[in-house]
Order: sequence, then C-alpha cells, then structure tokens
Amino acid sequence: MTGLRDAAELVELYDNQARSLHRYLAVRVDVQVADDLVHEAFLTAWERRADFDPSRAGLKAWVYGIATNLLRQHVRTEGRRLRALAREHGRRVVTDRVDERMAAVIDAETLAADLAETLAELRPEERDVLLLVAWADLTPAEIAEVTDTPVATVRTRLFRARARLRARMGGLEGDGDA
Repeated sequence: MTGLRDAAELVELYDNQARSLHRYLAVRVDVQVADDLVHEAFLTAWERRADFDPSRAGLKAWVYGIATNLLRQHVRTEGRRLRALAREHGRRVVTDRVDERMAAVIDAETLAADLAETLAELRPEERDVLLLVAWADLTPAEIAEVTDTPVATVRTRLFRARARLRARMGGLEGDGDA
C-alpha cells in the first residue's frame, strides 16, 4: 500500500494498525483518551491523505507520527487546563506536579514493560490483590469480601506484592497499606 487513495485503504490501515496504536497510546494516557486519539489519528490521516509522502515513511509510521503529535498536544492541553483551573480557584499549580505528569507520560512506555514483567512474576494471589487495589480501587476489606479471604491475608499479600514491585522497579514510591 503506497497511500490512502480510497476509503478501502483507510479501512485496511485501520484494521492492521488500530490495536497496536491503541496499545502504544494506552500505556501513555488512560484508555478513554487513547480511544479518542486513535480515532482522531485515523480521521486526520484521511483528511491529510494528499500530504502523505511514501518516500519519507510508510503508512504505519505516518499514522504513528500523527498519533504521537496528537498525544503531545493532549499533554500540553492538559497542563494548560490544570494551570488555568488552579488560577480560577485562586491557587497556583505546583509546577512539579505538571512536570511529574509530563515525565510520567515520557517514562510510561519503559515502565509499562518492566511492570508487566514484574506482575507476571508475582504469585497469582498477590497479583490479584495488587490489581484489585490499583485498577479496581478496592480496599483490602473489600477485596477480602470478594475473595473470601481474611483481611490480614489480603494485607500481607498486598504488602509482599508492593515490596516486590519496589525492589524490582527501583524503589518507586506509592505505599499506604490501608
């Protein structure tokens, strides 16, 4: 495929690249934002199809470039929105928080690979507890209820999982065993 000459080629490009593009974006921003960015990237590709130059890059690289630019724009807009919101409420944005967010976006891809490997190495019951806290935002008491496990056992599993993550990931902060 040399370019986007018609809608069928766009559909083919979407079928071949949308999932991997979504995965790329979802490790850098939340899933809903990644959904929006994927759709916007393909819409932009279609609208700018006349600008595509196959001598510079393939279609996949071109769409990833569009998506990366949209991602950068999203991060900049989010930073401006946070600063404006803080001004509106008579507070100053702690620039470290905005800078931390941007640094997190940049480092997320590397961390995601390390995190996935570390999660795979955890015992299944430790991984379940950790992910229920992190992804489902459940408390140890709630996890104990849904897994029919004593709260003390849940807390121990959570402590061990976090300790392994900290050791493997170079001492990342974010504790608060509650």
